[in-house]
Amino acid sequence: MELYQQVRTQTLALCQPLNAADHELQAAEFTSPLKWHLAHTSWFFETFLLKPHRPDYQEFHPLFGHLFNSYYNGIGQPFPRAQRGLLSRPTLDEVLAYRAHIDQAMQPLLADASLQPLIELGLNHEQQHQELMLTDLLYCWAKNPLEPVYQPAIQHSAEQTTLSWLSLPEGIAEIGHSDSVFAFDNETPRHRQWLAGGEIASRLVSNGEYLQFVEQGGYQQPQWWLADGWSWISSLPPEEQQPFYWRQHNNEWSAYGLAGRQPLDPHAPLCHISFYEADAYARWAGARLPTEAEWESAARLFPQQLQQLFGCRWQWTASPYQPYPGYRPAAGAVGEYNGKFMCNQMVLRGSSCATPEGHGRITYRNFFYPHERWQFTGLRLARDTA
Repeated sequence: MELYQQVRTQTLALCQPLNAADHELQAAEFTSPLKWHLAHTSWFFETFLLKPHRPDYQEFHPLFGHLFNSYYNGIGQPFPRAQRGLLSRPTLDEVLAYRAHIDQAMQPLLADASLQPLIELGLNHEQQHQELMLTDLLYCWAKNPLEPVYQPAIQHSAEQTTLSWLSLPEGIAEIGHSDSVFAFDNETPRHRQWLAGGEIASRLVSNGEYLQFVEQGGYQQPQWWLADGWSWISSLPPEEQQPFYWRQHNNEWSAYGLAGRQPLDPHAPLCHISFYEADAYARWAGARLPTEAEWESAARLFPQQLQQLFGCRWQWTASPYQPYPGYRPAAGAVGEYNGKFMCNQMVLRGSSCATPEGHGRITYRNFFYPHERWQFTGLRLARDTA
């Protein structure tokens, strides 16, 4: 299966610019060391494919099933997430050997048609971790005064395109995945939703536009914030009451990213904001966030007119992460993949500059807690017309 080799190779390619110590970092409980990601994505194939479907399979290490389980309580007690950074052993070389062991053991299963859906899930799971590897690394490196550089800066257009508003008609829209190509279970079933009508912005909010909100005191004005958002932002030190990784020095703004610290590009799309910040800015701008149904309908209606839909920034929506009508998680422990997180989180749509190819699809539902902003998150505005 060619795709298996491609995905597994790409994961290792992301590690090429790094040294062994970079793989050990865990600066916060919500991040994981890159070494853990390398092992966990292999553990997935071992747990859900090799052990059930290869009676002759020999484990690489009897404790790896405990160390690299993430949250699948149906399988066993995972090693505490907050302590993954303490796992100096196994070494990086041992984890790479573990990956090679899994890849070799998987070869006889790759041609089994009955296992293709589960293999495909494992590969898409690994691609999700490829993005997490970059965002986790960025968060950890941001704690280092040296502010390391992972890759060269991406050059944006010197000019910003004019924002225009596209009309969303009132009526019933079909939402969700129904094609034969792969999708996660939280994208199904396809169903109908009522849209009240309105307008959606043709592009994402830029750094320059959001900077006006910052410099006009938006972070000190509670009228723009949800109560939970105001409590959250008020609890942060002043230097964090602005988009994540932004800094002002001698009246000049900069932002830290995978290309290191760069002068703030006013034309580039805003990045690293929480749902609370996105919602507050939208109110300040006389607009609102789109619902996920509005976003998906707009993406189907205006695939050419809507700019920066994919490959740029995850876009916060006004929709809580809940199951679609008729949703049923898969049976067994693999059913814990999405369903048990459908509480207290918000949906993001689109995809980011760190998202692997193929994950930027119209029905994809990303989700994070409303205060989280270490991902490549931005916003697209919507507004009512009545």
